[in-house]
Amino acid sequence: MGAFHAYDIRGIYNVDFDRTTAYKVGYFLPELLGADKVLVGRDCRVSSPEIHEALVDGITDAGADVYDLGLCTTPMVYFGTARYGFRASVQITASHNPAEYNGMKVSMENALPVGLDNGLGRISEWIEQGRPCTPAAVKGQVIEKDIRQDYLDFLLKYREDYSDLNMVFDLSNGMSTLYAKAVFGEKPHYLFDEMDGRFPNHEPNPLVLDNVAALQKAVKEHSADIGVIYDGDADRVMFVDENGRFISPDLMIAVLGHYFLEKRGEKGIVLQDIRSSKAVGEYLVPMGAEMRTWKVGRAFAARKLRELDGVFGGELAGHYYFRDFFYSDSGLLASILILNVVASMKRKGISVSRMISRIEKYRNSGEINFRVEDKTGAMNAVRDWFVSREKPVASMDFDGYRVEFPDWWFNIRPSNTEPYLRFICEAVSDELLEEKVSEVRSILVGKFGAVQK
Repeated sequence: MGAFHAYDIRGIYNVDFDRTTAYKVGYFLPELLGADKVLVGRDCRVSSPEIHEALVDGITDAGADVYDLGLCTTPMVYFGTARYGFRASVQITASHNPAEYNGMKVSMENALPVGLDNGLGRISEWIEQGRPCTPAAVKGQVIEKDIRQDYLDFLLKYREDYSDLNMVFDLSNGMSTLYAKAVFGEKPHYLFDEMDGRFPNHEPNPLVLDNVAALQKAVKEHSADIGVIYDGDADRVMFVDENGRFISPDLMIAVLGHYFLEKRGEKGIVLQDIRSSKAVGEYLVPMGAEMRTWKVGRAFAARKLRELDGVFGGELAGHYYFRDFFYSDSGLLASILILNVVASMKRKGISVSRMISRIEKYRNSGEINFRVEDKTGAMNAVRDWFVSREKPVASMDFDGYRVEFPDWWFNIRPSNTEPYLRFICEAVSDELLEEKVSEVRSILVGKFGAVQK
């Protein structure tokens, strides 16, 4: 099943999966999670209503009830799952992918993610085996559930005074349009603030810098203090500074320390992913953080943060997880908390760029993708090349490899959703960074025939 991935079900609709797949996912889900009711939401993509109809038919044919949220952000489904005690939920979305994609993010009790390893793989097997979907004697009901005000009230609890901030928001024509103005008011400048699942202005993926260009331009035009951009389903958020410079999302983990560790005094575990800058831990440990590093992706991070009872965590991809939010991620909550810090810093005369300059100490390559057939062999070759020539000061092997040396480090890992190896490197100087990236490129391209993307 090409649409079943480590974190979710996702692909081009009617190519990688279709309404029959959606029906069967719905039918098998109540049995998988022992649920007699399932919370369901959807994003604004053109294909979402059709998938929703098939998914709901499957759930109700299995004899379970559907509590239908209608159009909503993905974090709103997490909120509803945990707050109201659902044992199963589905958000129909393809997150940041282009408009022709769609998918399903599945959660279980306490909004814990259901990935390939703990449930989606079993559903995929049942579908491939042709297991029958015999309608139950009593069909489940569909019940509309409106939690919009409850969710908004929850978010507003964290909002502080932004009256001094000049802000620009790019809502990407996505699901953040439901809440952004209710949270941040009419004063900020808004781009692409009409919900449109065709995403006519840019793809809803803020990690691709072309998609951030309009925000960067608007920040400069309005002499704004900061720019904020959400992805399509509003579980991720990213920022540009007052100069229009894109801020690497992992650095915002450090910024959140000012809220949790300093303002609230919640000393404790902070989770980062294996790609995060060394600067994050160096900035947070003196504040009272105990840094932990783990695998990339919500399917791993949300579970690990709960297991550790961590205060908060984040990823290079712009996901931020909070103990306050059932150990789940929310783009809107993350932006509220980060803007609290930005507003406080401005009152002290500190700009966003100056704040980030205090955190950012290293030169970073960003993730570089290589298409290669022998992923394992290529990863091992890169690791062995450097370990045989330099003495590592730290090494991790739970999501590809992260190997640290005194003045640089790298992570090389296989993508869970695409046929790529992803490589990232950080060093104390541009010259050292370029030297190491060139060595890796020579190994992967020269010895393994990799193609850099």
